[in-house]
Amino acid sequence: QVQLVESGGGLVQPGGSLRLSCEALGSIFSINTMGWYRQAPGKQRELVADINSGGFTTYGDSVKGRFTISRDNAKNTVLLQMNSLKPEDTAVYFCVVEIEHAGDYWGRGTQVSVSS
Repeated sequence: QVQLVESGGGLVQPGGSLRLSCEALGSIFSINTMGWYRQAPGKQRELVADINSGGFTTYGDSVKGRFTISRDNAKNTVLLQMNSLKPEDTAVYFCVVEIEHAGDYWGRGTQVSVSS
């Protein structure tokens, strides 16, 4: 059984910063890719960023240069540092973890709201 615990969402003014954290708990053999997706009201879920076991990162075009993804393999944790936030970043952010021999697991989501 694997559980993803997300934290760090909230309300921030435009130009502000937030850091999201997601920890994978449970019986985990090995983690491949870890990442974040987001979904705004009325829109499709989209990739924000992901990072593979070798540290290679991928970013969505709208967040390049503003967001940074990182991972702590010892803690089975993925972090998303979000800077220069814009109102259009408002969405529910979901953590996703690809676990070796077990498939993908998704978190329940954490709300990020950017508004003055």
